[in-house]
Amino acid sequence: MSDNRRLKKALRRQALARRDALDPQWRIEASLIAADSAARIEVDPGDVVSGFWPIRSEIDPRPALSALAERGARLCLPAILDHETIVFRELVRGAPLVDMGFGTAGPGLEAAILQPTIMLIPLAAFDRRGHRIGYGAGYYDRAIAAIIDRGGMPRLIGMAFDCQMVETVPDEPHDVILPEILTETGLHRLGIASRPAGAGESGLLGGPSPD
Repeated sequence: MSDNRRLKKALRRQALARRDALDPQWRIEASLIAADSAARIEVDPGDVVSGFWPIRSEIDPRPALSALAERGARLCLPAILDHETIVFRELVRGAPLVDMGFGTAGPGLEAAILQPTIMLIPLAAFDRRGHRIGYGAGYYDRAIAAIIDRGGMPRLIGMAFDCQMVETVPDEPHDVILPEILTETGLHRLGIASRPAGAGESGLLGGPSPD
């Protein structure tokens, strides 16, 4: 195992331990607060928003998805096809969900496959530059690359709790950089435009970004 992978594994373990230690009731409330920020994300006609079915102690994106659906977005969830590939199947109110493995669920084979234009992306840890640590399988890295290869350019928004931020995620060539992160303290711009919180400021990066 390379030094970078070893460090990523340690950072993932530490960030998930902090997340697991959050009070379950607080996690529910934080997810609802994050949805208030998601409701201000601009949605154009025809936009397709992908979310995820929460597992373990993950922030729950379903309130945020509901808020975006009210703005006119079509919704979809990832479906695992094999050990390398996910596609995004349309999430329709009332349609049955099936077991997708890893403790998650998603629409069945009868659901339409969509190409997301806005993606709410799960993660284990992230840094201020927008570097993300996933769960180690690389599904999202490959899925995003495939969308770009087809000519798409989705808006990428990581979704997590503030406590999952780490100082620095080791750089790797295949990394997908997240320009934005949605947490319980708002929608934050990441990367070179971000700045640390200063005196009198609050939130992950000094307060939520403008939409």
